[in-house]
Amino acid sequence: MTSQIIKATSEDYPRIMEIWASSVKATHDFLAEEDFNYFQQVIPRDYLPHLDVYLITDNNNAKGFASVAEDTLEMLFIHDDFRGQGYGKKLYQFMKDQIGFTKLDVNEQNPQAVGFYEKMGFKKVGRSEKDSSGKDYPIIHMSI
Repeated sequence: MTSQIIKATSEDYPRIMEIWASSVKATHDFLAEEDFNYFQQVIPRDYLPHLDVYLITDNNNAKGFASVAEDTLEMLFIHDDFRGQGYGKKLYQFMKDQIGFTKLDVNEQNPQAVGFYEKMGFKKVGRSEKDSSGKDYPIIHMSI
């Protein structure tokens, strides 16, 4: 794997949202369609411009992205076609070592993600009934 990790620009937003949609459809089967559509609108408009987003690429093709705000991993998504190939772990490791974070939130209804972060050394430290948008998706708060 000759992957690189690079900082994204606004020109990368369409690919970022393709990756997001592919990943969410594969892992977030609990997400209602109207909420999927809501997030598809607000992420590039309200979130991405305010975050440093990093892409993991192979042959200039972005396979996944991640972002950290303060000490919290805000996003880590790998395109469904490339899950299970080590991109998530490599991107996670880069974000941890180069950017640094000690906390993250994960959807309780996404046990694969909870398991991944537990394997990386995170522990459950709390739970919220609703997500940060006030929607009824329970969130697990994790810390290293």
